[in-house]
Amino acid sequence: MNTKLVEDIANAVLYEGYMLYPYRPSSVKNRQRWNFGVIYPKAYSEEQTGADSWFMQTECLATGGTGTVLGVKVRFLQAVARTIGQPKLPLDDWPILGEASREPDFQTVQTLQVGDQILQTWEEAIEREVIFPPLPLNDSATETSSFQTLFPGGGEIEPVRNLERKVAAFIVRTKQSVTVQIEATAIPVKKGLFKLSVRISNVTATAHASLSRRDALMQSLLSAHTILAVEDGEFVSLLDPPASFKEFVSECNNIGTWPVLAGEEGRRDTVLSSPIILYDYPQIAPESPGNLFDGTEIDEILALRILTLTEDEKHEMCNADAYARQILERTESMPMEHFMKLHGVLRGLRPSGAEEKA
Repeated sequence: MNTKLVEDIANAVLYEGYMLYPYRPSSVKNRQRWNFGVIYPKAYSEEQTGADSWFMQTECLATGGTGTVLGVKVRFLQAVARTIGQPKLPLDDWPILGEASREPDFQTVQTLQVGDQILQTWEEAIEREVIFPPLPLNDSATETSSFQTLFPGGGEIEPVRNLERKVAAFIVRTKQSVTVQIEATAIPVKKGLFKLSVRISNVTATAHASLSRRDALMQSLLSAHTILAVEDGEFVSLLDPPASFKEFVSECNNIGTWPVLAGEEGRRDTVLSSPIILYDYPQIAPESPGNLFDGTEIDEILALRILTLTEDEKHEMCNADAYARQILERTESMPMEHFMKLHGVLRGLRPSGAEEKA
């Protein structure tokens, strides 16, 4: 497996829509986030009559025999609520000696400027990964395995000091617990051919089903996707299967995701199953300087638009999020020759054939 090719496209999927131009929390399009690959808590989903799914299911085909093993990796983002607290008066220090376990007294605010920093309420994210135990493929029997993983909740408080070195604000980060259940099944459908199924479920216990969407997202799997790999076997393309396999392909039921071959073109040992419809062997354009959180991005246009932002807009973007700050710094330091590479590239040109001449 070409690990880098797979990881590059998987990371683009992981952060698809994470933050959109103009990369500021105050922008309307960034006020409702997490629209791709969301797996909601089961209780919330059922309260919404299933419109917001609590599971994601991948089904695909693989050839193999004795010694063939399936590996499964599930990746997603877990939301972290970032709120800003303003103390009634700047504090000389925190935690105060002898009161380390006591929460500071502050008022929650939407934004607060401390020195040259603009602190903003926002939602950050933590990358999560679950590696499923290897599953052998058995020509004579169905193999199945299931397990649960808990990602616990918690919180932390970060003091922010002003120029006088007094504590003038607090950044409070809070995450809710998330429980993930993964079930993998390998069913022999004919000699040497298996139907593989991976189901990711959000079985997080919620205080009550009638959560707001925002509260439900705090206990959801965000931008969830699955990477499948086989040893001593090959996956079958669902987009372009051999004629003898088309009947079995039609019986694959993918819910909330779509599996495609990934990695080096021509190899069939890896599948990326993502909530975004892709072709087999998707790749990031080599000219792209970095992720702009939009897999269909036109890098040149977005980079040029970033450069046209006002200083105040850039300042807000820089303080919004570490990822937004990286985009701004990368764009402003990009040499002109790299901009020229973004202007346009022709690929896949072929010499005209006899049919075209006719």
